[in-house]
Amino acid sequence: HPERGLISPGVFIPIFEKNGFIAKLDLYVFERVCEFIRKCLDEKMYVVPVSTNFSRHDLFQSDFVEKLESIRTKYDVPVKYLRVEITESVVIGSSQLVNDVVKKLHHFGYIVQMDDFGSGYSSLNVLKDIELDVIKLDMLFLAEKSNNNRGGTILSSVVRMAKWLDMPVIAEGVETIGQADFLRSIGCDYIQGYFYSKPVPETDFYEILKGNS
Repeated sequence: HPERGLISPGVFIPIFEKNGFIAKLDLYVFERVCEFIRKCLDEKMYVVPVSTNFSRHDLFQSDFVEKLESIRTKYDVPVKYLRVEITESVVIGSSQLVNDVVKKLHHFGYIVQMDDFGSGYSSLNVLKDIELDVIKLDMLFLAEKSNNNRGGTILSSVVRMAKWLDMPVIAEGVETIGQADFLRSIGCDYIQGYFYSKPVPETDFYEILKGNS
């Protein structure tokens, strides 16, 4: 914003969800991702997969997957560079519908990630009912205000369970070296958060990738 600067998604996302604009916004973001990856591929640069978040408003559209495929094929982006990310709350009360969408996404080769895993009250049912590929752990389990070891024990158990299910685990929201070291010690596959990098503009991300090409 020209006057307010960067605005937290927590401010505008709920408004877009309420007025129904969120579905258009999500597809717009997905198209910009495809456009960016196409640019990197054309320039023979090092490319990493990029995740795009989608809401229940998206998944409830009968032609949701077809819309993604239309955008992806428009830019001729290999599906291996794209990740579809949904939140645990999307599944509540609609697991069969969500699983049908996930199966359709798998048909076209998409990897589906579950964001904020563990933040709701039906996490185990989600793992049982939805054919997910990756789970992203909610780091609220390691909140500094906690005075006991329960959070760490739960995280460790979730990581072990995910490995038994042959599912990679991403811990997000990591801000300290202590959190990072603990996650490594329990076998967490991937770690993201401010400890490694704050969100960066597209131009900066482009330069990072260019430097690794």
